[in-house]
Amino acid sequence: MIKKIGVCGAGTMGSGIAQVAAMSGYSTLLYDVDENMVNKGKAAIEKSLANLVEKKRLTPEQRDETMRRLSWSVDIADCKADLLIEAIVERIDAKTDLFRRLAALNPPETILASNTSSLSLETIAAAIPDPGRFAGMHFFNPAPSMKLVEIVNTSHTRPDTTQAIIAVAGQMGKTAVICRDSPGFIVNHVARPFYLEALRLVEEGIGDIETIDTLMEGAGFRMGPFRLMDLIGNDINYAVSCSVYEALGRPDRLRPSGIQEQKVREGALGRKTGKGYYRYEQ
Repeated sequence: MIKKIGVCGAGTMGSGIAQVAAMSGYSTLLYDVDENMVNKGKAAIEKSLANLVEKKRLTPEQRDETMRRLSWSVDIADCKADLLIEAIVERIDAKTDLFRRLAALNPPETILASNTSSLSLETIAAAIPDPGRFAGMHFFNPAPSMKLVEIVNTSHTRPDTTQAIIAVAGQMGKTAVICRDSPGFIVNHVARPFYLEALRLVEEGIGDIETIDTLMEGAGFRMGPFRLMDLIGNDINYAVSCSVYEALGRPDRLRPSGIQEQKVREGALGRKTGKGYYRYEQ
């Protein structure tokens, strides 16, 4: 039974996952190698909980109880839990190294899960001792409000591992969708044309960013493609586009955009940096 959850990576996604875990009754550790990131993650959670109290979606007592369930660390030796969720940089070498270290620190019963949105889970699993306890647990940004979680099985994942993650997602109030490891899984594969075709319209001078967003929102989408890319993070969105493009043999229809590549080079990553396709108050 899962009682304690550790989240590795205190960025936007990691801190959001940690908040959801703590709000759902789990003792939760938020870990990052960078103390500044841990402090930012803690501040982001405190701000998010304060907003929920202000909107009367959470009582002050529930906020305080959530914060009591949370702990923070920059020491990987503290990463001992029943379920460890990785939410670090989208680099397969960094992820496999982290999972090897987590596996060495924890007993065989500990479940290891990756929040990667595009990297090969089969490759990561092959580097982990006892890969049957490993699967993908892909949340969507912002994790506290987005209901979907993709649970991604590899060829090694044991049924009891999948069922345990499904149970956690259920306690978190999430809708779990089971899929197998493939480029972009389900959502990010389906969503590529939404972003890439919008970027091509701009590249070809057919429409501008704000017009395209306004039209798509007017057609019923909650957010236009450029506002959504800024929310996700242009670095993450671009990395997913590149990963899916390469994994599927470089089809022209999925070619990553030079516009987004330039945004990444400039550090214009969206909301988290204060500018992307739009500007944001920090």
